[in-house]
Amino acid sequence: MKKRFKIIVLFALMMFSLNFTQAQTIEHNNLSINESESEFPPLKAVIDSVLKRNSMLKFRKNHIGVKESTLESERIYWTRNMGLQADGRYGTLNNFSSSENGVSNTAYSTLSTQYNYSVGFYVKFPVFDMLNRKNQIKLAKFEIDEAKNMADFQEDEIRQTVIKLYQDLILKQKLLLIRSKSLSDGKINMQMVEKEFRNGVVPVSEYVRITGITSNLEADYEIAKSEFIITKQLLEDMAGFVFNLTNSK
Repeated sequence: MKKRFKIIVLFALMMFSLNFTQAQTIEHNNLSINESESEFPPLKAVIDSVLKRNSMLKFRKNHIGVKESTLESERIYWTRNMGLQADGRYGTLNNFSSSENGVSNTAYSTLSTQYNYSVGFYVKFPVFDMLNRKNQIKLAKFEIDEAKNMADFQEDEIRQTVIKLYQDLILKQKLLLIRSKSLSDGKINMQMVEKEFRNGVVPVSEYVRITGITSNLEADYEIAKSEFIITKQLLEDMAGFVFNLTNSK
């Protein structure tokens, strides 16, 4: 009874291992992109594309235009104290006059339709505006410099982020290739152990140990693949285009 139970357990382990190894082979072959090291688009092209489509950088540059317009407004602000004033009136006017000659007093009343107008030029001298104008212009210039510095800072920050992601992507690709090779070697070793196990050369404990090692290699490979894909897609999303990878020579 015990001998039959052991045979059943060994047969179940062997079938599980065969199915597990077959699944590993199928999933591994699906990732043809990682069979060899690939070349990515040039770093400068990626940086230029990210800088061109980054919304925050666009906001910073538009803010510079706002501050420049404010400066121009401050420079012509003094003209608000100068101007032309015109007035026109049209209608029927009632003119009343009287005359006195020492003997009698005579009153006259006349109606007439007239159009009256007046034009004048005025200049105001608000003391506060005159004294504060220089400070306002100076403040507007400082705000322009501040906006430009913020845009430069944003650009530098984006460039540094892209460089880090780009180099991290290259590193993750190399690690993925290492994991891929280790998994391939592990599968070959697993196939040899299976043959020896079926022939009764390898004991159950060694077979289980090799199976565990192969499983760990598979897990390491999947983690490396996931990290590579995530970094690649993040960089592609920032750049706005998909990296068409080509095999390096």
